[in-house]
Amino acid sequence: MGASSSLERRSRVVVRASSSEDDAKVEGNAAAEAESASGGDEAMECVLVGQDVSCVLSEDEGDQLVGAKEEEEDSTSGLLAVLGGVALVSPFFLWGTSMVAMKEVLPATSPLFVASVRLVPAGAVLVAWAASKGRPMPSGGMAWLAIAIFALIDGTVFQGCLAEGLQRTSAGLGSVIIDSQPLTVAVLAAIIYGESLAPAGVFGLFLGVVGLLMLELPKEALAQIGGGDLGGALASVTAGVDDGGGLWDSGEWWMLLAAQSMAVGTVMVRWVCKYVDPVMATGWHMALGGVPLLAYSVATEPAVYENLDKLTTGDVGGLLYTSLLGSALAYGAFFYFASKGSLTKLSSLTFLTPMFAALFGYLLLGETLDEVQLAGAAVTIVGIYLVNTRASEGQEEKEA
Repeated sequence: MGASSSLERRSRVVVRASSSEDDAKVEGNAAAEAESASGGDEAMECVLVGQDVSCVLSEDEGDQLVGAKEEEEDSTSGLLAVLGGVALVSPFFLWGTSMVAMKEVLPATSPLFVASVRLVPAGAVLVAWAASKGRPMPSGGMAWLAIAIFALIDGTVFQGCLAEGLQRTSAGLGSVIIDSQPLTVAVLAAIIYGESLAPAGVFGLFLGVVGLLMLELPKEALAQIGGGDLGGALASVTAGVDDGGGLWDSGEWWMLLAAQSMAVGTVMVRWVCKYVDPVMATGWHMALGGVPLLAYSVATEPAVYENLDKLTTGDVGGLLYTSLLGSALAYGAFFYFASKGSLTKLSSLTFLTPMFAALFGYLLLGETLDEVQLAGAAVTIVGIYLVNTRASEGQEEKEA
């Protein structure tokens, strides 16, 4: 029994001779091969049985081979995990660095013009790339209906509200409102798809918003929030912005609408991808969603187009980066991942966008980062960690 059990754990190689007349020759060759393979020791044994030459590796040798294979597989898996993590974070890196690029372009153009450039050319490039890779074009009434609704909500409404909001509120407060949309995504994903958050995940979302406030609001506003003076804090962050007193003249209202439309677009992508390839859906919704914005910009901002020839090389480079990388590549990757995994976890990575914007603003534009902002970045990372590692309750079982 002991010998039989030992042999069962060994690796066996069988070589069949061409005829019975070659038995002796085969036996000699097998012995030579065994000696060569074992390096002169007795780790491999070969015996002739009829026309079969059976060779077995010793347990030690077999264990070494199995261990080497497992180590190689672990190394490959680790590399793939790292590459997957980089790909997952890439949209938020590209969006954050695009903000830095747009800071130089916006004064020479307008938010509405930049929104148009971010959508129409980028969408066309993405559609062309997807077609070149053999991805199927949308086909059928439901496919185009899904794209049209997607384009209206996540293209026209989102970018249009964002452009209006940027002109009516401070960049800091506007960024906080926009980047807080993971809260809406978490609620909608729970209602529609049954995604659930453990208490640690809910706390992580809360920390993410706190980190955004620390990153993007002035110190005076933060001090007033800490003292309970919310009205004074709002006045501080909107100082110098004339809102005219009406709801539709409020930059905060426009930014809130932009955030909600982006959240709805993120959640609806799974429905859209039932009828359309995710990359094609992204490209078409950008191209179609940007057309109304471009038409409105041409009609209401003639001075912008009259002065396009005055844009510097840096301005043009910033527009190209924002359109091709900050939109085509970033949105393509984001909505592809949104069609596959947890919407709440993916959307929580939006908190990284202002961190990348602040970091590259510091590196490229000489902007400063104070101790409160650095602490805000740390708080944000902790929040993202909690959402992505401690958030799910039963979600893995549902997906399995």
